[in-house]
This record gives sequence, C-alpha cells and structure tokens, in this order.
Amino acid sequence: MSHGADNFYESDQVTVEKVTFKNQYQMEVVGNLFIPRDFDRAEKHPAIVVGHPMGAVKEQSANLYATKMAERGFVTLSLDLSFWGESEGQPRNAVSPDIYAEDFSAAVDFLGTRAFVDRERIGALGICGSGSFVISAAKIDPRMKAIATVSMYDMGAANRHALNESQTLEQRKQIIAEAAEQRYVEFTGGETQYTSGTVHELDENTHPIQREFYDFYRTSRGEYTPESSSPQLTTHPTLTSNVKFMNFYPFEDIETISPRPMLFIAGENAHSIEFSEDAYRLAAEPKELVIIPDAGHVDLYDRVDLIPFDKLEAFFQSHLKL
Repeated sequence: MSHGADNFYESDQVTVEKVTFKNQYQMEVVGNLFIPRDFDRAEKHPAIVVGHPMGAVKEQSANLYATKMAERGFVTLSLDLSFWGESEGQPRNAVSPDIYAEDFSAAVDFLGTRAFVDRERIGALGICGSGSFVISAAKIDPRMKAIATVSMYDMGAANRHALNESQTLEQRKQIIAEAAEQRYVEFTGGETQYTSGTVHELDENTHPIQREFYDFYRTSRGEYTPESSSPQLTTHPTLTSNVKFMNFYPFEDIETISPRPMLFIAGENAHSIEFSEDAYRLAAEPKELVIIPDAGHVDLYDRVDLIPFDKLEAFFQSHLKL
C-alpha cells in the first residue's frame, strides 16, 4: 500500500457517532458524525458534509476524509447516499441524482439544527461522483458556504460521452435501449440486472482503469460490504436506473454558485482530471484548481501521503472561519 494508503484510518483525537436523519422524501439517511475530542459543545463550530465515491459507501474514503478534517477542528458528517450502504431506498444500488443531491441538503438540515454547529459555516466535500452531486446540491442550496471536490467525476458526462468523449451517440442510444427493454423484464417480476462498477477478477485484458479501481474496491485496501449488499453487488448500480445519469448536467449553471468559493482537487495522472478541469473552467470566481503531482484518480481516495489535507484545511478554515 504505497503512499500510505489508509482507508480505514481511525483517530483517538476524534469521537464518532452514528446518526440518522430524514431527507425531504422521508427516506432515512445514515451518517457518521465526527467531533474533535477537545470540543466545546457550548460554542458553535463550522461543519463539513463529506460524500463518498459513486457506488461506494461512507466507509470507503468518506470516513477517512471526515476523520482527518475533524482532527483539524471541524465537525464533520460522512453519509451513505440513498439506496447505498445503511441509508434507505429501494431498489438497492439505484441511481437517482436528484435524491443524491437532496441527501447533501438533508445533511445540512441535520448539521444546521445541532446546537454546537454554526449554520452559517457549513461546507461540503464530495469525492469522485459525490463531487458532481455536491455541485448539483450547492446550486440550489446556498447554505453550503464552501464547496470542495476531490477526484471528481461528472457522472452525467461520464455516462453520456465516457472518458475523453470516447462514446458515440449510437453507443449511448444502445445503452438506453437496453435499459428500457430491461424495465419490461423487471416490471413483470424478472431478475434485476446491474451494470458498470468494479470488476471482480483481473486477467491479461483488464483495462488499467479497472485495475486501479480493483485495487481499492476488491482488496483489503478498501473492500467493504454493508449489510444491505453482497460482495457480488457492491459498486454496481442497477442497469435500468443508471441511465438516469444521461439526464444529469451538474455543471450547467455552476457559475451561479459564486460568490461562494469552490476548490477542485485532482491527481496529475487521474483519468478523471477532465471533469475537474471542465468544472473549473465553467465556474465563476472565487475558484481554485489544485493538481496533485504523481497522483491518479483512486490515489486520492485513501493515500494519505498524497491527499492534500493541509490545502483542504486552509480552504475551509478561510471560508468557514474556523
């Protein structure tokens, strides 16, 4: 585990409490609340919501970031997005970008009603796919005062066009058609089908990007199976719901988030760097793009020697006034 991969990091400087709260659709969202041990509950403190990678759960990357930021003085809340992990939602592993964004706003509802949190100093941090969900939420929720993303995936563009716009319109239409036909199967009681996600075995033909995800999701480095799932289904969204991403345009109107600050962090070698660059180009000031040398996409999930926690601390300290 080079570069200090430490996904399951725990800290004796932080207390952790499992919490639950409802989103606007009355679905129960489950999260972990991290609080610094030297914490004065009589005062009001800044807080950060932390979202996990797409297809992951809070125990994968989000808890690590939440713990590290709590060590630095912030109240933090990692959450399982609806349909994933311990949060409610049927069918399991369903894709619903609007509900994912709503979960972040519901997390702000929760934090902003804690006596020890200053509701005027709440930020949001999204990793991988959650980067695009945080942006989607922030566009219509000004209570998120500072927004940061790490290794962001624009889940809309990634599904419409694939990486580097390598998917043709005809290929996209074929994917949509297959999902539509599968709806008939499942509507009449047939077996649910799943798509994408991370491969379960490697061979000589496995793509390098899949190898990168495999090393995190299918090894002891980051593998985690919640009670609501199975090792065969983790990371895999349902086939019929995944096409919902085709209608997801998180960067549309991203400039309206201004004057709230935005920070985009990506690895120099990340296959996903195009999404952070696109968001930065489209966003209005104040904004910042930070490229981490020698880092790939998944590196910034858990490799603590590469993750720029100092930069994240400075960003949120400055704009949430720790």
